Amino acid sequence: MPSLPTHSRFATVRARLEAFDPGEGPRLWIYEFLLFGFKQAWACLFGGLLLFLLLATHLFYPEGAPLHRYDFLTLAAIAIQAGMLLFRLETWEEARVILLFHIVGTVMELFKTAVGSWTYPEASLLHIGAVPLFSGFMYAAVGSYIARVWRIFDFRYSHYPPRWATWLLAIGIYVNFFTHHWVFDIRWVLFGATALLFWRTRVHFRNFRLHRWMPLLLGFGLVALFIWFAENIGTYAQAWSYPGQEAEWKPVGLAKYGSWYLLMLISFVLVELVQPVREPDPA
Repeated sequence: MPSLPTHSRFATVRARLEAFDPGEGPRLWIYEFLLFGFKQAWACLFGGLLLFLLLATHLFYPEGAPLHRYDFLTLAAIAIQAGMLLFRLETWEEARVILLFHIVGTVMELFKTAVGSWTYPEASLLHIGAVPLFSGFMYAAVGSYIARVWRIFDFRYSHYPPRWATWLLAIGIYVNFFTHHWVFDIRWVLFGATALLFWRTRVHFRNFRLHRWMPLLLGFGLVALFIWFAENIGTYAQAWSYPGQEAEWKPVGLAKYGSWYLLMLISFVLVELVQPVREPDPA
């Protein structure tokens, strides 16, 4: 039986792009900028396709179709995932992490819909409780992005905290998503613990020829911000609704941005299962 591929087709494309010599000066700067955008778009491929489907089906899905919109989204998400594996646009290691995200996200969805944090207003056949199965793929999209961007930009870390501490923090964050409905919400304690653990940590990323760096906390914040933008698109497309959005759409509150920031920690720690935490090269 042939072994499963551990590298996606993009590895070959990336090698060719990184071997290209655009020259110096403004041409180099423009090339680096375009290459950065291309790599980010590739890392967002799964999430971008899913977000496109949410919006497109909201605008154009026919009323009275024999297949519920939510069920179509579930089948489409499965087809996208299968296609990415079949055409080696994604590695099997990344797919396993995405499956783990799907399970973790679905468990949270079951609880949050039961306590009324948000609702799925449309009918579906492919669901568990009040949760249509496509919802788990939205969490999987976050995991897909982090796993892919980690590999594509060859992430390295300096002053990385002990892994046991990051796992304890991630567990605390996940538990608080449930327990704050009955006891005191400790999210501000968790924000403080996150800052304490990662305030010195730098993520070193290689876009073209050299590794550059940024504070890892800033990286978490930027990714969470774009997820918050995507969540606004998702609620506009009526994929789900928060309280107060039933009659008319309103932007998602900034408190959800904080929630996504904390969720980034869970996502990041889960991706550690398949992506090594390496230090920068001495050079």
